[in-house]
Amino acid sequence: MALEAVTVVVRCRPMNVREKALRCKAVVSIESTRGLCFLQNPAAASEPPKQFTFDGAYCQEHSTEQIYNEIVYPLVEGVTEGYNGTIFAYGQTGSGKSFTMQGVVEPSAQKGIIPRAFEHIFESCAENAKFLVRASYLEIYNEDVRDLLGADTKQKLELKELPEKGVYVKGLSLHTVHSVVQCEQLMETGCSNRAVGYTLMNKDSSRSHAIFTVNMEICTVGLDHLRAAKLNLVDLAGSERQSKTGAMGERLKEAIKINLSLSALGNVISALVDGKCKHVPYRDSKLTSIPIGPLQILEGCYEVSMHLLFSRLNSPNSLILSSYGRCSSP
Repeated sequence: MALEAVTVVVRCRPMNVREKALRCKAVVSIESTRGLCFLQNPAAASEPPKQFTFDGAYCQEHSTEQIYNEIVYPLVEGVTEGYNGTIFAYGQTGSGKSFTMQGVVEPSAQKGIIPRAFEHIFESCAENAKFLVRASYLEIYNEDVRDLLGADTKQKLELKELPEKGVYVKGLSLHTVHSVVQCEQLMETGCSNRAVGYTLMNKDSSRSHAIFTVNMEICTVGLDHLRAAKLNLVDLAGSERQSKTGAMGERLKEAIKINLSLSALGNVISALVDGKCKHVPYRDSKLTSIPIGPLQILEGCYEVSMHLLFSRLNSPNSLILSSYGRCSSP
């Protein structure tokens, strides 16, 4: 896989009402023109901030529309040309992952990446006489795989493996769609079935990882040419600290599973970028082992866009996320 097939961008949200009331201090700053992110250690104010470079860096002044046009549009365009693609958001709970991926209706500039991708795909399909678009939507909750569009959304699905097919999710439903509206309806249905819960950091915290996959087949008019590809749209649950979220009981159990799977994801990423690593630990988690997951990108021609979401607060999580960029500090 070519190095340029992976794009990593960072987006930093403004402080929310709770954070302002607590008089939290901003330690993250963004220089968008050069794709730079700066992290200041509040315990060492005299030291220069750590500097990280990304393929794109965005702050509160930038809309989701701008991020899509500059970063995501080329990837989705590649999908319509027959290249598999994955877009996923990664960050601490409450940092804005769902806001970026799903967005809001108003203002229109903040419409999410997922609905924009739907529009992009069907605009491309409209230029061709024949096309087939099918969608699936699953979640990984407490390391159990569930079909968010299935007849029984609580049923646990199994991962199977066949020599000619590889690893796949047995029983995952596929739904044929003919328009953007139908895609959005499937997304709404799936979101209503997804596990969410209240924490001190987010009243509607995602308690599961969700993957919406669009499978495309396009036949060009007048040519004996079929293009097939899939686009994976991934909304990861946020990493958590119990002291910050106040998670207890079932919420705490969910947080432990979330953090373990995200740790496995980080290990896989580290192994992929380490040229000397002989083993990539895909099987350590359902998140990294399922074939439509964010890191199963070596199974074909893939382009990947990774969106890191920050808050401006003093959080070690920001330093962990920044490690996916290139550190250029002394």
